[in-house]
Amino acid sequence: MLIGGERVGSGSGKTYEVRNPATGELVQNVPLGNADDVEQAVQAAEQAFGEWAETSAEDRGVALANACELIMEHAGDIAQLLTAEQGKTLFEANLEIHHLVHGLEFYAGLASKVRGSYVPLPQKGAYGLVVRQPIGVCGAIVPWNFPLTLMGTKVGPALAAGNTIIVKPASTTPLATLRTAELIQQATFAGGKGKLPPGAINVITGPGAEVGEQLLRHPRVRRIAFTGSTEVGRHVMEVAGPEIKRITLELGGSDPMIVCDDADIGTAVKMADTGRFFNCGQMCLGVKRLFVHESVYDSFVAQLRGILEKKTVGPGTEKSSRMGPLHLAYQRQEIEEQVEDARNRGARVTVGGGRPEGDGFARGNFYLPTLVEDAPWDSKIVREEVFGPVLPVFRFGDLDEAIERANDSVYGLGSSIWTRDLVKANRAIDKLEAGNVWVNSLHYGYDELPFGGVKASGIGREHGPEALDYYLEPKGVVIAGLA
Repeated sequence: MLIGGERVGSGSGKTYEVRNPATGELVQNVPLGNADDVEQAVQAAEQAFGEWAETSAEDRGVALANACELIMEHAGDIAQLLTAEQGKTLFEANLEIHHLVHGLEFYAGLASKVRGSYVPLPQKGAYGLVVRQPIGVCGAIVPWNFPLTLMGTKVGPALAAGNTIIVKPASTTPLATLRTAELIQQATFAGGKGKLPPGAINVITGPGAEVGEQLLRHPRVRRIAFTGSTEVGRHVMEVAGPEIKRITLELGGSDPMIVCDDADIGTAVKMADTGRFFNCGQMCLGVKRLFVHESVYDSFVAQLRGILEKKTVGPGTEKSSRMGPLHLAYQRQEIEEQVEDARNRGARVTVGGGRPEGDGFARGNFYLPTLVEDAPWDSKIVREEVFGPVLPVFRFGDLDEAIERANDSVYGLGSSIWTRDLVKANRAIDKLEAGNVWVNSLHYGYDELPFGGVKASGIGREHGPEALDYYLEPKGVVIAGLA
């Protein structure tokens, strides 16, 4: 683990195994953290906070920028670790590292741009100020699907604002996170004379039931940023609530993609493929319900089928692989149950719908890219979040009908519309119940824009200058009697 600037074992001396989801092979043994280890990390983060909060904003930005250089110097090794523990292809792993670095660079530049405000007051001879200050020790609970970028969306603004942070990675994907956090901790500023105080960033590995719970309950961890399922997000709110912690939750999604009759069909088909099947479909932000206008439906689906039938499934380390395995065995079982439920209700599985055959797939959590047509609206692949390479597609005749069906979900994370008509685009922007709307663009979380959901998809925002607000406390100040 990483505590107080040092790589350490767990206090208990216990470890657990991290295994490759493509082969089942052991990757590494990792310290099995517990509540005592969390306490050590909190103490280290508290000790570092005073020095880091008093470090100039410009120097904090320089340190983050230098951390990016260190990460890129070691990107090849980090990508290998990420593919081994998570299963994604090396191409996808390298894209994730670049996204992480872009986000950290964004907050490096933003660190010195924090502003307060001057407020005229009705009291004669007095005026007000709003001062924005760091919160203190923050906790980041990160899932396994994008362990680096989703760590970065929390670490970047936290450190830029002057906070210290404790990262709890998913127990199955701690390795790339540990290496990356170690490099961030080593970053310097002021021509190499200054550096992050030991404990500015800490990583505790182990089960969420103990390590995560202790972070949520610890009274001196003042801020929690969580990315994960809606079910666990509800639990996070319940446990952290009594301590009145500052919380942001980025939760599940079932993003609709609406393709109108006037869309650029070729581009939309390619983006439907990428938006659904990148990272083996394991994305909270991804195309999960596809609505295609009836006049272009047959052509669109035929082109999409052609892409999926040629998509090569295999271990992420193989250059020929275009889609790796699912990360967890129980997750593949859930996908299989969702597809079987749709079949039993009359849906047509027109591509995929099962495990690939062959000895090379026997030990991994592989599943074929799958397209489902005519799925009943009450089937699991429509009503539930589908966290894997399965895409249901529906016809529509009227845009209002498509928007109504798109909104018929407990989720509201992302959405997109594909059209050349600005009137249609503006109607979708106005009416779609989602935290983000893309027009003729891939569902992608840009660091420059706020990102988060409505309804059961979460509260608060990550990315953008808005994320920095969640790591700063505004303090109202009245100044009088100085004249």
